[in-house]
Amino acid sequence: MERRFYIAGFLIGVVGVILGAFATHGLKPLISPDAMATFETGTKYQIYHALLLIILGGISGLKPKVGKWVFFLIIIGVLFFSGSIYLLATNSLTSFNFKAIALLTPLGGSLLILSWLILLWSFITLKKK
Repeated sequence: MERRFYIAGFLIGVVGVILGAFATHGLKPLISPDAMATFETGTKYQIYHALLLIILGGISGLKPKVGKWVFFLIIIGVLFFSGSIYLLATNSLTSFNFKAIALLTPLGGSLLILSWLILLWSFITLKKK
């Protein structure tokens, strides 16, 4: 595949680890246990999809058009899903009400699910060599 999968995967992964550490050491005393659990969900899914991108970087059987769609679906999905979760979990710390962007969470999750479904279909229909 292309190195952009590796670069994006490593970048999303390192940001996920940094945000997870920040939440554990900096946010934990400032937000509720429920908000902390929500934040952790965002970091988990971010890191899962970082690993998926890294794995996809090493797969040669993926068609370029499929790879391009999956790449963008994962990037946008992580930004919408995890990004909105981070903002919603820290809503009590700001004067801005992030509940206005709450619909980005299921939209991002749907994009992530769609990327997995496209990958599944791509490999189901892959011709054996």
